[in-house]
Amino acid sequence: MSHLTDDIRTLRGVGEKKAQLFHKLGLFTLGDCLEHFPREYEDRSRFYPIAQAPVGENCCILATVAQPPSTRLIRKGLSITKLRAFDESGQIDLVYFNQPYLSSQLRQGEEYAFFGKIEGTLLKKQLTNPQFEPAGRGMITGRLLPVYRLTGGLSRTLMLQATSQAVQYTDELTESLDEDIRQQYDLCHIRYAYENIHYPIHQEALEKARKRVIFEEFFQFACGLQLMGQQNITARGIRLTWYPPEDFYQVLPFSPTGAQRRAVHEAFADMTGGKRMSRLVQGDVGSGKTMVAAACLWLAAKNGMQGALMAPTELLARQHYESLQPLMEQCGISCALLTGSTPKKQRETMLEKLSQGEISVLIGTHALIENNVVFCRPALTITDEQHRFGVQQRQLLWDKGADTHSLVMSATPIPRTLALMLYGDLQVSVLDELPPGRKQVETYAVPPSYRPRLDAFIQKQVQEGGQVYIVCPLIETEEGEDERQSAVAYAKALEQRIPQVSIGLMHGKLKSREKEQVMEDFVQGKIQVLVSTTVIEVGVNVPRASLMIVEDADRFGLSQLHQLRGRVGRGDRQSYCVLVSASKSAKTQERLRVMTKCHDGFRIAEADLKLRGPGDFFGDRQHGLPEFRIADLSQDVSLLQAAQKAAQQMLRQDPDLSSHPLLLEKVKQLFHRARQ
Repeated sequence: MSHLTDDIRTLRGVGEKKAQLFHKLGLFTLGDCLEHFPREYEDRSRFYPIAQAPVGENCCILATVAQPPSTRLIRKGLSITKLRAFDESGQIDLVYFNQPYLSSQLRQGEEYAFFGKIEGTLLKKQLTNPQFEPAGRGMITGRLLPVYRLTGGLSRTLMLQATSQAVQYTDELTESLDEDIRQQYDLCHIRYAYENIHYPIHQEALEKARKRVIFEEFFQFACGLQLMGQQNITARGIRLTWYPPEDFYQVLPFSPTGAQRRAVHEAFADMTGGKRMSRLVQGDVGSGKTMVAAACLWLAAKNGMQGALMAPTELLARQHYESLQPLMEQCGISCALLTGSTPKKQRETMLEKLSQGEISVLIGTHALIENNVVFCRPALTITDEQHRFGVQQRQLLWDKGADTHSLVMSATPIPRTLALMLYGDLQVSVLDELPPGRKQVETYAVPPSYRPRLDAFIQKQVQEGGQVYIVCPLIETEEGEDERQSAVAYAKALEQRIPQVSIGLMHGKLKSREKEQVMEDFVQGKIQVLVSTTVIEVGVNVPRASLMIVEDADRFGLSQLHQLRGRVGRGDRQSYCVLVSASKSAKTQERLRVMTKCHDGFRIAEADLKLRGPGDFFGDRQHGLPEFRIADLSQDVSLLQAAQKAAQQMLRQDPDLSSHPLLLEKVKQLFHRARQ
């Protein structure tokens, strides 16, 4: 049996209970431990003479035990063990609490390596509960020591034991990168990489190992996306007949922007070209993605075919229906809405008409992917706010028909480097213009001392017919947290401060139906001020919303703040966004200044990537895409580009990776894990 496939329970000290803790981290075998990379490293490579060991800092010393340890009981349940150690430069006191067994482990006259925080004074130094090992062992001292992600009950010592044993079997690893790729990009062998990513012999070895592992992560991902992209490009799609989009534009109550016209033309070219369309429409909040979707649905219906649009919530689906149904009706196209709350009889009638082709456009929620939803002549599926759906959900909708075209929409502008990774398998249309006449949302960053003035401003907006969002980072107050950071506490306090205003509360702990009802009341104007967490970040259109206040704005990424700001400014009134932060950090001030000066979501996303790292541009992890275990898109852009170039070279020579079965298997495993 290969050692790397050995069950984690073969490790000494790992029984069923400990194994369950490893399982929580996804670690079932020694091989899994080898893939469990450190999140950081402690530099324990330098040993200090006792006299030079800096007080107040963690460091390693080599010292000889001067006399046998002595243990005494201070009180019930608390013992103290003391001893003294020395080297050529001086001596140091060692103190351990509740570890009387050390009397037999630390022997007089033996030299040990100790690691801990130096306390005391320059003349009288002390280590409290330091880690130790016999001099020369080099397991926890004298090296860069890995720090791993753990779970409650799983000790760092046990994780070190697991990874150190796994590293002993790196000779069982098989190289998946061709020799010419490794030479071209100066990459070390896989065995060297895994040994030094866990237990680097020095800093240079760690950098070599990281480069190799990061490159390989990007390379496998790029290969997978390009394989999917090739399938999309070459896959046969329903060939529709071209109808001039200008015919559709005539029924619109506005003139499309240049970006909208370009995106529609690109989508029409896909749908009439004989290949399956797989296109992303990416645009800022309010850039008009829905119009592009409507044009594509119109083209499908003009060809006597059917189209479906799936939205993540019932409220958003209903808003799509209310905006699209009048347009479709003017064009003589039947349109229907299907959600979880559609009455049974109405649903049965609707599904019968759908299966007979009497409904050309169906808009709805997850209800669209149920087995009893059968299309007669499906040609197009559209998913809105596509990151809110799992890959399997989107695939189920796509599978409603053979050779159907697919359009996905995202209101989350992301940097080009990130887009290359997230959407490498899609053609991309970017809406980089806002409709003319839309007023810019005035944005201000203020300290908490402005809150009384904000209360007055809230009342003024409500009196003038506006509505207000207030976003807090927490649902409820946690110990040690300011009440203002809690949506629940904030709403209660606001009701007392301005009782004449109707205030609603929404957060993630509410049931879906409760959240939808709160949002419905806000849309209808029954709620004038909505206090919420970021669950309102994506979705509904409230034209009267004219003020967005974000509490503790420093806790949010810039892209997330931009998404929140996009909830207001959708009507004809001047709108405002106020970012409240008590932080005096120069970096925080710089980030918030970006928000007050810039309204371009793509530029903000680039700034966010530089200032904050990739973070999570979607609030929730992008469903269906692998999480990088070690690569960092904000730091490793050059390696990303190199890996994509290498993947292109590889697939030109071996389009289906049939000559590289190990690489193909790794790519499949990578995307399989992401879909679980």
